[in-house]
Amino acid sequence: MSASCWSFRALWLPLVLMSAAADEQGEGCSGSAKRCGNLTMSDPFWLADEGTGRSCGSPDFVAVCDSNFTGFTSPVLRSAMPFSDGFAILNISYEDRSLHVIDVGKVHVLQVANSCHVPIWNSSVKLRPSFRIDPANVNLIFYNCTEVAAAAAVARSDLGLARTMVRCGNEWEVLVRVGVPYDVTGNYGGYALEGCHAVVMPIMGSSTGANASDYERLIGDGFLLTWLEPPHRARKFTRQITF
Repeated sequence: MSASCWSFRALWLPLVLMSAAADEQGEGCSGSAKRCGNLTMSDPFWLADEGTGRSCGSPDFVAVCDSNFTGFTSPVLRSAMPFSDGFAILNISYEDRSLHVIDVGKVHVLQVANSCHVPIWNSSVKLRPSFRIDPANVNLIFYNCTEVAAAAAVARSDLGLARTMVRCGNEWEVLVRVGVPYDVTGNYGGYALEGCHAVVMPIMGSSTGANASDYERLIGDGFLLTWLEPPHRARKFTRQITF
């Protein structure tokens, strides 16, 4: 056999092995839609197999099927922040590349309100790189305030603040404000309060004008995300090479 033929075989064989490995990894994954609750998860999303740990696609689009904190079974996107709850998916529009989600971490804080837990992450910092907050949303701001700062802030009628159930004895409490316009730059310095740490999360744009005391319902109503197309994945070889 000629040297050129051996050279071609040397190049071709690794490609065939790589293709076979890709087929084995993707078997039962990328080509099949799976149900979680009332939703069908299909490309680019995939449900993690907790038993095998098999990877079926981009880590940005992995979800787990869960019912914790939300009260119903739904796919939950993992947070980009370690040890932080992700986002429960209520609905998906594959045509618009849009998701209706709930920030599970904020729901969790409300459920353990008397255990000195506070919201610590802006929802935006928990998003993986492929996701964006839809500018149609408005914002809700949590203020983790010392007791003195909270009393002073609530006394100001111009701020539209409401007290929440989240507090830690006489040390601090959490206030909330709604209807803050979405800012793509994330600059909310104008809404800072002395003695308080602010945490921002989106809520539906239809919530404009809502009362701050409805914060539990507003959090449960969720907000909108959009996603970018995932990185190009290598195509599988489907034709046999002949000599």
